[in-house]
This record gives sequence, structure tokens and C-alpha cells, in this order.
Amino acid sequence: MTDTARLLLDSQCALGEGPIWHAGRQQLFFFDINEQTLFAVTAAGEIVDSWLFNETVAAAAIVDDQTLVLATDTGLKEFDLSTGGMNRINEIEADNAATRTNDSRVHPSGAFWIGTMDRGSAEAPIGSVYHYRAGALTTLKSGIAIPNATCFSPDGHIAYWTDTPTKKIMQVATDPATGLPIGDWTLFADVSDGRGYPDGAVVDSQGYLWNAKWGGSCVVRHAPDGSIDRIVEVPVSQVTCPAFGGPDLKTMFITTANKNMSAEQLAAEKVAGGLFVIDLDVPGLPEATITL
Repeated sequence: MTDTARLLLDSQCALGEGPIWHAGRQQLFFFDINEQTLFAVTAAGEIVDSWLFNETVAAAAIVDDQTLVLATDTGLKEFDLSTGGMNRINEIEADNAATRTNDSRVHPSGAFWIGTMDRGSAEAPIGSVYHYRAGALTTLKSGIAIPNATCFSPDGHIAYWTDTPTKKIMQVATDPATGLPIGDWTLFADVSDGRGYPDGAVVDSQGYLWNAKWGGSCVVRHAPDGSIDRIVEVPVSQVTCPAFGGPDLKTMFITTANKNMSAEQLAAEKVAGGLFVIDLDVPGLPEATITL
């Protein structure tokens, strides 16, 4: 089954990423990582607010209707949406100028899985994946090039993740109460023969994984056994991350990017970097809130 997403907002993001639906505010939050900007938009694509930071910010976790936790260059920070005030929580890689945060997501237990990567163009394997919960920070992986596709099964028993250049989406059993791995990583899906590279991902209420394809112009839905169930076409090439939202969680929002595109590519993909949307017949899951 193949469907096509439509443009919702011509946001022209250099690197649109990290979309999450905030049910309490009925807003989608997403980032332009390269422009150090956070957006809040309605389900109809209206920009409600935006915030410009003086450092790279790549992902957010929900605390409550007024507060997010941001994964920034200098660690985790509590962010007040009303005042713009920030309080430092944990200095993850704050002293490492060579890395920045990337794909991150909250486990159903309230644990925040946070990825870091090389901030330069070489994308050297100097990144890591961390687990933060209730004040405790644990390193889960190191020697990572581009951490992506962090997402979890509805019951919290499985975590999914990829190091994008490997073109392999991995899975590991997790403790549903803590979000910590309790087994060995195994292969979920080898996408080497597919379109593009595995980027951000999210799991729906049926336990199927939706994976954005950087350079592949699509989002692929994988069944729990890793097989391809359906494809959502996106009319730009650099597709970064999907998120479920809307009043019934049956709307999929899809962020994209236009960074490093040639003049010819930009002419062909005029809405690259936009926010896309598609209505689906299966709902997603509410975003879990972080346990501070």
C-alpha cells in the first residue's frame, strides 16, 4: 500500500527534525537543527510560536503543558514555554565542542534516550546514546556516527534504533519500568537494498514502526517482524522524521530538510525543508512524558 503526503507548511528548514505532538497544547513541536530554532504549530499548519537559541537544539521531551526538556549542545535543559527561561538539568557532553545532540525520544517509562553525533561534515563515529531518568544518566552506546530511529514498542518492552550509515535498524529488549536495555541488540530490519538511509522513526498503536528515509523520498512502515507493510511517498528527497498527532492521533506529520542541496536540486524540490502531513487509518501513541 502506497500513499502520498502533502505539504502542510513551507517551513524551508535546513534540517527539520525532532517532531513531537503535545496533546495538552494540541500543537506539534519540531526543530530546524541547523538554524537553532524550535517551532510550535497547530494541526492545520499555523505557526503559533517559535524560539531561536544560541546553541544547537535537536529534540524535546514533554514535562507538562508549560514545560519541555530540550536536548541541547550543552546538555539537558528545562525550558519554560511561557517565559523562554531555561534551567540546566544534566551537562551531557557539554565540554565536547565536536559533537551535538541528534535524534532522541522518551520511553514509556519516562526515560529519555538521547543521541549525540559529530557536528562537522565528516560525521565521524564519535557520538553516543544516553539514557536519562530521574536524575540518573547512563551511557548505552558509543562510537556512533549518526544515531537515529529511536522509538519504542507500545508496551515499552522493545527499543528500536539505528546508526544511519549502517542501513540496519536494530532492536533490544528493555525493562518497561526503567527503559534500560535488558538483552543484546539484534537486527530488526536490514534496509540496505531500500531507498535512502534510515532516519527518524516512530511506532504506532499497533506496534508497527514508521521510518523516514533520508535521500529516499518516503516513510516506510515496518511490521513487528521487520517486513515492509506500506510506503508513504514524500515529494522531497531528504525526509527526516515522522510523528503522530492531531486530535485522534491519526495524522502523521513529517519533517524534511534542504541542507547541502545543489541549486538544481532546490529548483526541483522547491518545498524541501517543509513540514508534510498525511491522514492515516491507524492512530499513533501519545508522547510519553519525561521522568525528571
